[in-house]
Amino acid sequence: MSEDKVMNRWLVVIGALVIQLCLGAIYAWSVFTPSLRAPVAEGGFGFTAAQTQWVFSVGLATFAVVMVLAGRWQAKSGPRIVALSGGILLGLGYILAKFFGTSFLGQIICIGLIGGAGIGLAYVCPIAVGMKWFPDKKGLITGLAVAGFGFGALIWIKLAGAWGHLIETMGILNVWGLYGIIFGVAVALGSIVMINPPAGWKPAGWEPPAAERTAGGGGMLPGQMLRTPQFYMLWITFIFSAMAGLMTIGIIKLFGIDALQAGGYSAVEASAIAGTAMAVFYSLANGIGRIVWGTISDWIGRKTAIALMTAIQGVMMLIFFRMGGTPALLYLGAAIVGFNFGGNFALFPTATADFFGTSHVGQNYGWMFTAYGVGGIVGPVMAGMFRDSGSWVPAFVISGILCLVATVITLALRRPRALQGV
Repeated sequence: MSEDKVMNRWLVVIGALVIQLCLGAIYAWSVFTPSLRAPVAEGGFGFTAAQTQWVFSVGLATFAVVMVLAGRWQAKSGPRIVALSGGILLGLGYILAKFFGTSFLGQIICIGLIGGAGIGLAYVCPIAVGMKWFPDKKGLITGLAVAGFGFGALIWIKLAGAWGHLIETMGILNVWGLYGIIFGVAVALGSIVMINPPAGWKPAGWEPPAAERTAGGGGMLPGQMLRTPQFYMLWITFIFSAMAGLMTIGIIKLFGIDALQAGGYSAVEASAIAGTAMAVFYSLANGIGRIVWGTISDWIGRKTAIALMTAIQGVMMLIFFRMGGTPALLYLGAAIVGFNFGGNFALFPTATADFFGTSHVGQNYGWMFTAYGVGGIVGPVMAGMFRDSGSWVPAFVISGILCLVATVITLALRRPRALQGV
């Protein structure tokens, strides 16, 4: 079927970016944590550092688990209804948080469980749809499709803080209510173009590489994939790589404030500098990294790209805690960690397609993405617990070593025998 008789495939990219900009709100969590930790007498919530990270981690874990269900659902019913349902749930979670989010349990349920479930439903759709419309540019298009997730954090952080001053003028609860309305409407609009190409469609002049021309159309079913050692090697690599970035997202403002104050900056100065490190340097680099790493992987291969990314991240995590007391070094470290973290979301979906085939990538990546949920619990909560015990340092050292272990695992990866040479 020729390309000019179907929908312009670039509309899928626009819809994906709109959806992902909203889903990326979960990465804006650090902008709320200082207020959550402030004493109740000062208008805060009186949470510990660990409690603030539990809300974030429950959201990440729910996001990852629900993606498994989303992959199955979109395979049966199509991606549009799944993306729309995700937008409704995400918006509902934040709106409910306005009314029930004054307690730790309220935030766990509204932001963590309901909001996280909405993200999990909507997230897989643009990735799966994008790969089917762009089999000739899988790395680049996956990077573009998920770039909005990283850039979204910048928008929602800055609106809540330095640009819009929404927390200051409206209070956290009202900000959540406003965000919920925006998320629900925007994801609904983006879902309109979440449509798979017609059966047998391919870009004009493109032929699939020999490795993808299998008898079944190019891939393993989830049950087959889960019986391969390659799945678990890639899954563990994803856990270690994601854990470093998710930990940094969750704690960077609190860590930056502590480090900068220890370096002689006032509380106000430290808060502003740490906020910029997260909202500008980390968030922008996170979005850019998704596009750049996806493009690099199309040139040098997914395996080499993942090994390079995790090696750089491992080194950065081992030295980042020493950089936090100097603004320029904090900005540099935040940008590099964010850039590498963003690469996960371009590289692991396409690696899943490369190792296990494209035809069931929506379902297969749902299983692979549970690694993100594991990393999202272990990293931030571990860091919060170490901080409550007196130091951020052990969390950074552990994360750095595990990233280097991920590099070694990646270098040992080989395509499953059933898909080699076909």
